[in-house]
Amino acid sequence: MGLSPTMLNSFKDPVLVSELIRVIERLADRLGRTVRLMEVCGTHTVAIARSGFRSVLPSEIQLVSGPGCPVCVTANADIDRVIALTHVPGVVVATFGDMVRVPGSTSSLQQRKAEGAAVEVVYSPLDALRLAQNSPDTPVVFVGVGFETTTPLVAATIERASALGLQNFSVLAVHKRVPPALEALATSDEVALDALILPGHVSTILGAGPYEFVASEFGIPGCITGFEPLDVLQGVAQLLEQLLEGRASIEIAYRRAVMRDGNPTALAAIDRVFEVCDAEWRGLGAIPGSGCCVRDDYADFDADRRFCIVPEPTVEPRGCRCGDVLRGVMAPSACPLFGTACTPVSPIGPCMVSSEGSCAAHYRYQL
Repeated sequence: MGLSPTMLNSFKDPVLVSELIRVIERLADRLGRTVRLMEVCGTHTVAIARSGFRSVLPSEIQLVSGPGCPVCVTANADIDRVIALTHVPGVVVATFGDMVRVPGSTSSLQQRKAEGAAVEVVYSPLDALRLAQNSPDTPVVFVGVGFETTTPLVAATIERASALGLQNFSVLAVHKRVPPALEALATSDEVALDALILPGHVSTILGAGPYEFVASEFGIPGCITGFEPLDVLQGVAQLLEQLLEGRASIEIAYRRAVMRDGNPTALAAIDRVFEVCDAEWRGLGAIPGSGCCVRDDYADFDADRRFCIVPEPTVEPRGCRCGDVLRGVMAPSACPLFGTACTPVSPIGPCMVSSEGSCAAHYRYQL
């Protein structure tokens, strides 16, 4: 099954959306069992919530949100490391807006800024680089958060800083790699996935190859999709077809943006500046090979090596079930804090802070 070019160019046409929903209903009826499809992209999380798909698709299709929000999966211990940097005299911490409001063990960047710490919200690592250029006597640390989508730009920024000879710019790298997290999900008895709605943005960098092991080793089908309603529904339909036919492969339903081999220029930039390392994920724990650390060749731009970062002892927020939500074993609304003690105005966990967080999406669209 496939959509014609006309259909693919009419992503928001309600008639075409309705037609594809009927196709999905027929496929689900033929399958005759409940299936759990997990999306591992924060933009998909928001798109699915905003479109109301959970209420219109057959009840046998369970759409589950996974660890697709980079701010949300940043471990509390790493948040505490970032906050500890604000106590280093003279240092300016530059980061994305969502990170500012994420609570650490006893504080947040927002609170530290209110206390007088130098915390700057930027929209890209290049903004942080310009801060360093404009204040050559002030150490500027950019907090590198994100999946493979943002890692190439951070790598290019470090290379640019090196070429300029900037001695006051560095990066605290807490980047995450998606494929190892998928392996952690696939090997978890707790999660029980039938198929994966694979991330569109990340896949523009990675392509389809790095996901192949999910299908070949674990028998879990995957489909890379875009973010418009027809994109998501096309991905769901293709996954149901795979399940119905008893096969598992990695398909691309987002060919206007994703090539099977990914973006070689971006991948090369990552490899030049970063090397694979272990990383801690909120909700998933320590995952081998799931992080990116600055290579020795760029050690001067590694905030971990440049500064003595001494975080406070990590304390998880009492009652917060963000980790369970990120693993897909609990719906946001099942958390006892959801919508009461924890809201977007007064968030307790990062899943309610980030615009791509599952809890924030559920709260905003009243799922």
